[in-house]
Amino acid sequence: MNSVRHLFASEMSVDPSWVYLDHAAVAPLPPATAAAIIDWVRSVEQFGCANWPAWRAKLEDLRGTAARLINASTDEIALVRSTTEGINFVAEGFPFREGDNVVVPANEFPSNLFPWMNLKRRGVEVRIVPVDDGQVNLGRLNEACDSKTRIVAASWVSFNSGYRIDPSQLAEIAHQHGALAFLDAIQGLGMFPLDAKASGIDFLAADGHKWLLGPEGAGVFYIKAEHLNLLEPVSIGWNSVESSYNFDTPELNVKKTAQRYEGGTYAMPGFQGLKASLDLFEKFGINAISESLHEVTNELVSRMESLGGRTTANRSDDHWSGIIPFEFAGHDPMDIRNKLFEKKVLCSVRGGKVRFSPHAYTTSDMLQRLTDHLATILHS
Repeated sequence: MNSVRHLFASEMSVDPSWVYLDHAAVAPLPPATAAAIIDWVRSVEQFGCANWPAWRAKLEDLRGTAARLINASTDEIALVRSTTEGINFVAEGFPFREGDNVVVPANEFPSNLFPWMNLKRRGVEVRIVPVDDGQVNLGRLNEACDSKTRIVAASWVSFNSGYRIDPSQLAEIAHQHGALAFLDAIQGLGMFPLDAKASGIDFLAADGHKWLLGPEGAGVFYIKAEHLNLLEPVSIGWNSVESSYNFDTPELNVKKTAQRYEGGTYAMPGFQGLKASLDLFEKFGINAISESLHEVTNELVSRMESLGGRTTANRSDDHWSGIIPFEFAGHDPMDIRNKLFEKKVLCSVRGGKVRFSPHAYTTSDMLQRLTDHLATILHS
């Protein structure tokens, strides 16, 4: 077993009676993350807001860790409650004009579709580009763009097919049409290295509750510094301004960093937990984690194919991910999912296929148990 795979597994405490293969939905928390949240709860229980300065300092530590994760400046990182929130900062803040358009692939998760569709009220067209077998054809995206394209938005990794795109190619397509690139990174961040500066992406959002092993309601939003004054800041609140603690003589002097988007009270327990989760990723390194995930997913594919399963996932070096959808001829995917759940194997069904999403810490023993249970189901 890959050494990181073994070491990462030792950092998790998933109930050993379960095989957890649903990280593309919601991940279990590492003990360190759970402890950080519990520590916050106990602190509030016993001392109210007496320790608030320490909690607030931890948020700046989190911002720095998140910035290092994608090679960005801390001034370019906002702490958000969801990927959806980050997407809406762009959709609602961009200076669209009637007749402009946004280009998106057809297989986007609704969060990266509805905010753009909602711009119809402002006369903005959403061009939804067809996708074959879940694989985004960037050439088609390019063909859908024109001089009126303002944003090209796509997921780094597709939530149903697992197809991974190259963020730098997405940015190149957008920029050659004078548009900007938005990356929904929730299904890839932490599993693959990303250099925000080198890739050229303009905006990124990702919640932490999937591959980053964080709690729900805590994520990050990246905005390239040069665009801070392009977007109209939305959801303005007391914490959006430079003098955020001046409550007696408030002035609307909006912060010159991405913190302008952190308008109100922080989702404090979630961010305390997310910091502990990201510390694990810094400890092991994204490249090593990615290598471990590759080993895990290759093993899973081999085992499922030995049972007659067929995956439509693109497993090439440039496009593989931790999401692997499978078909088992003659078997209903939801029936398989439900019977696996009865055996304490957790997965999902997306796009009419059984979707497995293991993590870099998933052991061979877990995959053997999946194989044994599934063999019984398929032959019953």
